[in-house]
Amino acid sequence: MTSSRMATSRLVAAAASALVVVGLVGCAPPEKEDTGNQTESGVNAKEATSAADFGGMDGLVTAAKAEGELNVIALPPDWANYKEIIDTFGQKYGIKVNSAQPDANSQDEINAANQQKGKSTAPDVFDLGQAIALANTGLFAPYKVATFDDIPAEFKDPDGTWVNDYGGYMSVGFDSAKVPEVTDLNDLLKPEFQGKVALNGDPTTASAAANGVLMAAIANGGSVDDIAPGVDFFRRLNEAGNFVPVDPTPATIESGQTPVVIDWDYLNSAETAKLPTWKVFVPSNALVGGYYFQAINKDGPHPAAARLWQEFLYSDEGQNLFLKGLARPVRADAMEKAGTVDKGLLAALPPVQGTPALPTNEQSEKNAAYLGENWAKATG
Repeated sequence: MTSSRMATSRLVAAAASALVVVGLVGCAPPEKEDTGNQTESGVNAKEATSAADFGGMDGLVTAAKAEGELNVIALPPDWANYKEIIDTFGQKYGIKVNSAQPDANSQDEINAANQQKGKSTAPDVFDLGQAIALANTGLFAPYKVATFDDIPAEFKDPDGTWVNDYGGYMSVGFDSAKVPEVTDLNDLLKPEFQGKVALNGDPTTASAAANGVLMAAIANGGSVDDIAPGVDFFRRLNEAGNFVPVDPTPATIESGQTPVVIDWDYLNSAETAKLPTWKVFVPSNALVGGYYFQAINKDGPHPAAARLWQEFLYSDEGQNLFLKGLARPVRADAMEKAGTVDKGLLAALPPVQGTPALPTNEQSEKNAAYLGENWAKATG
């Protein structure tokens, strides 16, 4: 993510990252022993598969408050409105949220869970790209939130082992004061874009980046089953001197270091509030959509708080907070029918045209394998 999570990110590559996870940020608690899973009511929180196992939501809230903390990882404050989401959850329930490595990527999340297993600093929950999520389901605890039935079957595991939370479409954000108008993805190959085009992360470990390559593939004759033309596009972009191997952040955008960024539309669109000359182009001939995957770490130190976090994210309140960040919440259709969606926020979503390509789990895994074998050779 950073907006490198953006190196994070999510619908993506399952290749293993060589990065070493270095622990939580300064707000993390000192390391201590994991004191077990039993709540005061006798519920084994790590085995709970719904709020009913706590006697209902009140029981879950009580158990989570008793734990007092929640460890999250790889959630940049400017990503899908996560700062407000974290602040609102913490204030609502009186739970301290320890946010580790906000600029980390999906593979880093998994590395942290493995390396910190049994420690009080291990992540309690994950927010992952598709391929990395599906390659690591053995780390997840099944749990069904109260609104589980609202979520379409294609966006969740039947047992709640993972559930999509929010999504969007791939886009090109650009500073119109520094580069010409972008009306086609292949405009980025022109000399006017020399040293100016950044991709949000490494596509072998970050979903946003992997889907950016997929967008380039579709724009150049490829498909969700053939990502090779996208890798070739970035090879040509690199050979032209236009590709900048920098993980973009709001700071690099606003300083002019990365005046063109390939990223999710909700992240690029958020920049328009900070940089008036920033515009967002979503190619109708290469419309790529994707959702991120939410899951609970089965070995996390705060199992009740982790489950309460899920309940909050999939509540009307949590889903509208994602919407406020210009991301498309997974329950949007059900909430619209129920009249609980914020209509003003829904109307503010970036407009898109065309039929979106939504890779299946199998297609995402296949593309991840191809990227793992060919990305470095094409752009190194």
